[in-house]
Amino acid sequence: MAPRTDSFDLGRFGLRPGEGRRIDADVALEDLVLGGQRYAGGTVGVRVDASRTTAGWALRLRFVTTLRGPCMRCLEDAGRDVEVDVREVDQPGGGDELASPYLDGDELDLRSWVRDALALALPSQVLCRDDCRGLCPECGVNLNAAGPEHRHERPPDPRWAKLSELRFD
Repeated sequence: MAPRTDSFDLGRFGLRPGEGRRIDADVALEDLVLGGQRYAGGTVGVRVDASRTTAGWALRLRFVTTLRGPCMRCLEDAGRDVEVDVREVDQPGGGDELASPYLDGDELDLRSWVRDALALALPSQVLCRDDCRGLCPECGVNLNAAGPEHRHERPPDPRWAKLSELRFD
């Protein structure tokens, strides 16, 4: 089991330009709130590859985690695996494109990087399964359990409403 950490001092490795190091750690992941629903975080095992450049760092973060919470269509429990593989470069004096918000000198804010990387890797909808049919807009029944025979009588077209007032006596 890897040690739990939220930040990491890359300078303690004493790496020279061109050298690299692999770091395996467990990071606490905060719960995410999406569409007003809470999706459980927990602890996630991450792998960081850190390489020293001439004046900064080239970093790669990889992890897989399971996002647990309600399905966005039917509200049943959903557990979806999310795979993350992202890179960061920090080159002091290289402009905004080469400045990582997760590095302060040699101190890597691993917890923030993991949270942001997961948020960017999330699917547009967290579903219990890819073919989730959701809830019936008329009665609210779960269409995954109701089956294809679930139907409602269509309401009459409001443009024809006046015709229902005609009386033939």
